[in-house]
Amino acid sequence: MLWAILGWILFGLIIGALARLIVPGHQRMGWVKTIVAGIVGSFVGGFLGFLLVGGEPLQSAGWIGSLLGAIIVVAIFGRSGHRRVTHQSH
Repeated sequence: MLWAILGWILFGLIIGALARLIVPGHQRMGWVKTIVAGIVGSFVGGFLGFLLVGGEPLQSAGWIGSLLGAIIVVAIFGRSGHRRVTHQSH
């Protein structure tokens, strides 16, 4: 079980980092958010595969599907970071 979790973390890191390289602009994401983007992207890619060809709605995707899903997730994370408003107290 530990090796499976470590595998998912490594996979998420690789896919998330590749997605961040592909998505234009600077994303304010640390390592944890990059890993989460890669893992969530795998399930987003799996869901897109389900919509296109069927199967299970909650499934992980392969490398390419995961990368496409992670690109979507990183783009969404990037958009939400730009809307953040900081308030300064005087």
